[in-house]
Amino acid sequence: MTSTDHRPAQPPTHPPAPAGPHRVAVLALNRVIAFELGIPSRIFESAAGPQGEPLYQVATCTVDGGPVGTSTDFRISVQHGPELLEQADTVVIPASKDPGQAGTDGRLEPQVAAALARVRPGTRLLSICTGSFVLAAAGLLDGRPATTHWRYTGQFAELFPRVALEPDVLFTDDGDILTSGGVAAGVDLCLHVVRRDHGGAVANAVARTCIVPPWREGGQKQYVELPRQVAEIGTGTAAVRAWALEHLAEPLSLRELADRAGMSVRTFTRRFREETGSSPGQWLTVQRTERARQLLERTDLTIDQVARDSGFGTAASLRLQLRGRLAVAPSAYRRTFRAVGQPG
Repeated sequence: MTSTDHRPAQPPTHPPAPAGPHRVAVLALNRVIAFELGIPSRIFESAAGPQGEPLYQVATCTVDGGPVGTSTDFRISVQHGPELLEQADTVVIPASKDPGQAGTDGRLEPQVAAALARVRPGTRLLSICTGSFVLAAAGLLDGRPATTHWRYTGQFAELFPRVALEPDVLFTDDGDILTSGGVAAGVDLCLHVVRRDHGGAVANAVARTCIVPPWREGGQKQYVELPRQVAEIGTGTAAVRAWALEHLAEPLSLRELADRAGMSVRTFTRRFREETGSSPGQWLTVQRTERARQLLERTDLTIDQVARDSGFGTAASLRLQLRGRLAVAPSAYRRTFRAVGQPG
């Protein structure tokens, strides 16, 4: 079944948004998964400006303003109905286990469709886990990249063939619509949004407050259930990856990594992909890019020094990687992320 646009032909007009903290509305559908429901408030409300001022204001609503059940043994009562969506700058849709409201059959209940129709044009939309089914069923993901929990990617692809599904990533960012993979990938997504809105220093401070990594390596594939023999102690590549992180500035060959793991190159490459979802070369490039980002954000090293210390060797190579992965030059990245949340 293909997705359907449930927006009305003539959407209602909305008053202009007042100034102040960025307003985040979380839409709690019936049988909402409790963990995912709490992610937006925990991450966004931990973000503060230079004077400690809140950068986000998070509130929760339901499609009719009434209480809803959760995926566990309690219900929640909220203070807002769907009118909250009209004033939001960002709307977040966590996963739900109610087939009628969750969009997992390719359709939306009229109340859910009506609630989404209240969202102002240009409002940023986020989904956590299978919340992407709701956006897809509303026709909002047609022709756009999206992801969902790895267990449901086959079902998603069958229901919504017009969506550019990216099953292996932790989250997707298509400007005004962002989607995340399963469960804790919602944390990664919300931290990414904080980083995008306010820079690396603020996002890193939030991560420290919440005791989570500011950026996780790899994608969902590393969490897919593997055959038992792959996960046996002593057969993995984790120790080599940990060693490589301490030696990113050095030229690390595939043969050297395989020898350190005590494996043939072929076996090491296969094991590495099974455990991380990427090849050793791709993984190293991601780690070096993240190291370069940290050095650009936190140090005054020259671009040449950042390139050497992150393992790219030359400034030209660093520029090529950052432009390809982040669509920005190293100097521009430093200006952006050193300008926000830095002391002095």
